[in-house]
Amino acid sequence: MTHDLVTSLHPLLAAEASAEAYASGAEPGDLEQAVWLRLLERLEDDGPPSDPHRWLRSAVRTEARRTRRTARNERPYGNEPDAVAEYVHEPERIALTAARHRALRDAVRRLPGRCPRLMEALLSPKDLTYREIAGELGISQGSLGPERSRCLGCLRRLLTPEVAAG
Repeated sequence: MTHDLVTSLHPLLAAEASAEAYASGAEPGDLEQAVWLRLLERLEDDGPPSDPHRWLRSAVRTEARRTRRTARNERPYGNEPDAVAEYVHEPERIALTAARHRALRDAVRRLPGRCPRLMEALLSPKDLTYREIAGELGISQGSLGPERSRCLGCLRRLLTPEVAAG
């Protein structure tokens, strides 16, 4: 039954989605996928619609409206380079960034064992490779990943109270 319904609705859905996609700013395939999902949800909850063709046309228009509304309300990151550049250089932003870096460096110094040296090497502005870090620390390159994971776990535990308080 469901297979026959999907087969019979496919051409109509493709045509309706193509017709509505341009005006809504969506891709026809995205509209089709959203409507198929709505149909599957409906079949699961209420069974097949009494007039599948009418339901499909309505569902396509509803999804197109939803897409237009979403596109109208969303703002992508990075489209205002001047505003972002100004924000980065604001005194408050500079002070907050410096405070975060100080807190991170202080927490790294409090880590146990080899972790402070490992984390300093990972945070180095030289952007060292794993091979260079392993040579600098005198450990095998293969043990660097597990050691890094352990150190990051310790660092996370140290920083959690500070992050929660901030």
